[in-house]
Amino acid sequence: MTRRPTPAPGDRVSRRGFLGAAVAGSASAVAAATALTTSPAAADSDAPVTPPTAYPFQGRHQSGILEPAQRASAFVAFTVTSPDRARLQQMLKTLTSTIRYLMTGRGVPYDGMVSTSYENGVLGPDVAPDGLTVTVSVGSSLFDDRFGLKSAKPARLRPMDDFPNDALDRSVCDGDLMLQICANNHDTVLHALRILTRATRADLQVRWRTEGFTSPPRPAGTPRNLLGFKDGTANKEVLDSPEVIDQIVWTKGGGDEPAWVEGGSYHVVRLIRMFVEFWDRVSVLEQQRMMGRDRDSGAPLTGSKEFDLPDYRHDPYGNVVPATAHIRLANPHDGTVDDQRMLRRSFNYSAGTDPNGQLDMGLIFACFNQDLDRQFVTVQKRLIDEPLVDYISPFGGGYFFALPGVRDDDDWLGRDMLSSRR
Repeated sequence: MTRRPTPAPGDRVSRRGFLGAAVAGSASAVAAATALTTSPAAADSDAPVTPPTAYPFQGRHQSGILEPAQRASAFVAFTVTSPDRARLQQMLKTLTSTIRYLMTGRGVPYDGMVSTSYENGVLGPDVAPDGLTVTVSVGSSLFDDRFGLKSAKPARLRPMDDFPNDALDRSVCDGDLMLQICANNHDTVLHALRILTRATRADLQVRWRTEGFTSPPRPAGTPRNLLGFKDGTANKEVLDSPEVIDQIVWTKGGGDEPAWVEGGSYHVVRLIRMFVEFWDRVSVLEQQRMMGRDRDSGAPLTGSKEFDLPDYRHDPYGNVVPATAHIRLANPHDGTVDDQRMLRRSFNYSAGTDPNGQLDMGLIFACFNQDLDRQFVTVQKRLIDEPLVDYISPFGGGYFFALPGVRDDDDWLGRDMLSSRR
């Protein structure tokens, strides 16, 4: 069966009006916006949550990591074609200024095309930020011989592992640089993508691209994936605690890691095909036993509400939640793997049909980790040969490192990386 990564398919605020209100981006502002939109009360409430109009651009960390997943997304991996280190630096500065403009309306960057409008008209004459975030991450191949960055490579960054049960197509894996573009609406994502690729056309060549969406909560709580189950419930354990966020999301400099990685995060993207025609023929009871959760409520099979913690102490033999269930393998909840948790930020995708007429849809699994090997890789190894592998097939994606944030008007993405000394 051929698997293709073909792309699938608030308040209006003018850029001038937005400028005064939301440009004062800082780490505290990011934290405040995150707390507002990920609070337990909001997660447990039946009332709809209005997505924020805008997120701050500047801060210790990039946006698009702690914020709840927006409705629309694009993941675009690039090959960097800059001829030398100086051009690489200029490209990163251009990316920074362009993202700042897109998120805040500040300073239309000059791109050399004086006879054409900088804007593309996709959002009309009054362009609103629309909850846009653009997260820039770098891949291991950027640290080859081209730019003299070998000594600056994050210690655990490498091409994506090929695990048992994967069916990786290396043409849609990895890349020198990744843009994760998310917004409240699909046209906002496409608007940003076109402006970003135009601004960097001489230095970035698209390697692969996929687009995703987040379903609304149905009826409440965490959105569902295309297998019908809530996806990302365990994030509440992470987002409710700043201390946990610091322990499992943000990478620390020192030891075998270069100092510049402080405040960044290992960014994993996995494109996972779901064989939904076969899944839809499986009984709900069996689906729930594979997942370990009730399909309707999202509750673990040992509980009654979505955010109940699984209780395996009274189910040591897997009579309620099978020992091979996805949630039990991922986290046995015995206190021994708390530092292996990760922050998920995944999206659904739908890409039409494959050449055999089968529905091509699934999950863009994305997560952020302090330590790639301690977290994602360790958990993925526990999931090898789980029963769910008969119904899913990872085929693409990559390991990347999300750069630390832009702290002030003079800073730019990747600045410390390019000046790094171990």
